[in-house]
Amino acid sequence: QVQLVESGGGLVQAGGSLRLSCAASGSIFSFNAMAWYRQTPGKQRELAALITSGGSTNYADSVKGRFTISRDNVKNTVYLQMNSLKPEDTAVYYCNAQVWGKYDYWGQGTQVTVSS
Repeated sequence: QVQLVESGGGLVQAGGSLRLSCAASGSIFSFNAMAWYRQTPGKQRELAALITSGGSTNYADSVKGRFTISRDNVKNTVYLQMNSLKPEDTAVYYCNAQVWGKYDYWGQGTQVTVSS
């Protein structure tokens, strides 16, 4: 059973930065892609950023130029560097690991709150 453990969330003022980490229990080479999703109350979970096993990345338009997703294959960890944070970035952020056509794994989520 794959486990994904997120850390790094918290409270930050607008304009500040946070770095989220997602540690996987096994090798992240086994996943086609890893991603960060976010969700606010009453809304659907939405993709914030994704990185494939080949290193290709994809970002939501709302975070482009401010967020950077990266991976450390030795530490089996994926990161989300979030800069120039805005109050609308406030959400629970979830780590996701994908084996395309087969499995989707999720972490427990970490709260990010950006105050104005």
